[in-house]
Amino acid sequence: MKFSEIVQKLNLANSHSLTASNAADREITGPAPVDEAESGKISYIEGAKFAAHTATTNASALILPLDESLQAQCDDRNIAWIAAADPRLLFAQTIALFYQPFRPPSEIHPSATLHPSAEIGENVYIGPHAVIQAKVKIGSNVCIHPNVVIYPDAEIGPGTVLHANCVIHERTRIGANCVIHSGAAIGSEGFGFVPTATGWVKMEQSGCTVLEEGVEVGCNSTIDRPAVGETRIGQNTKIDNLVHVGHGCQVGKNCAFAAHVGMAGGVKIGNNVILAGQVGIANQAKIGDGAIATAKAGIHSDVPAGAIVTGVPAIPHKLFLKATAVYNRLPEMYQSLRQIQRKIDR
Repeated sequence: MKFSEIVQKLNLANSHSLTASNAADREITGPAPVDEAESGKISYIEGAKFAAHTATTNASALILPLDESLQAQCDDRNIAWIAAADPRLLFAQTIALFYQPFRPPSEIHPSATLHPSAEIGENVYIGPHAVIQAKVKIGSNVCIHPNVVIYPDAEIGPGTVLHANCVIHERTRIGANCVIHSGAAIGSEGFGFVPTATGWVKMEQSGCTVLEEGVEVGCNSTIDRPAVGETRIGQNTKIDNLVHVGHGCQVGKNCAFAAHVGMAGGVKIGNNVILAGQVGIANQAKIGDGAIATAKAGIHSDVPAGAIVTGVPAIPHKLFLKATAVYNRLPEMYQSLRQIQRKIDR
């Protein structure tokens, strides 16, 4: 694909090297990391941290921040360029010009098991050994890969993709254009047991799980249903691999949870919340809109909107940095205290 075709398909009217010269209209064969790119590849520069790669990369084209000095470097090295306020976003759109995920053609494999009461929409793919149980409703353009199991009375919205070996439990509602990756369990039983003098008594989990439109759930993640009511994941929220969402949790829109996040039951999370890797959240805690928890934070109480928290137990990030500075000086402070004590003892 010519560089000019990329510019045209990205609908860029200006801020690219072709406005100055058509000599930079290279043949581009695909995207690549900036430090590994070879001739014919396109990559991107995100911020000052990576700006030095402009002088060393072998890429034929770069997506740059709005920085005229970097543009001049590219001109000097005969590298085609596009300037954008968000180079990473434009690079993501560029990748989509060269690559689309595997999508099998519409068909129902002979080895798939479909209950007679299941409702199947148009242009649906159902792969080998998939099991679709009673009263399941599957919308149009859904893709169900091999070995997927969908329990009774579940609903799968239009355009959703269920990857191999995921399980959708009873009464789960999955919205349009969701992606459930391999090994994920959606709507599985919540961890509900009542302690008694003679042991634990199981509380049946009669609730349901709801994923709104555009939710993505990573490999081997679990989202549990509650005893009563629902567990809900808001529109466009993205969940990484190996994440656990406990029974009755309420998650807002446009959130992002990295791998190994764990939420106990009844957690409430607002919109646009970011949880970094291995964050743990205790029962019933509330996280306000736009809050961020850094890696391994242990959240035992409510977090206000817009806050950034760190540590175990989680505290405001700026306070954590101050505490860390003191912690790093503890040996020195201890020696000073011992010297003072010796002088007093004399």
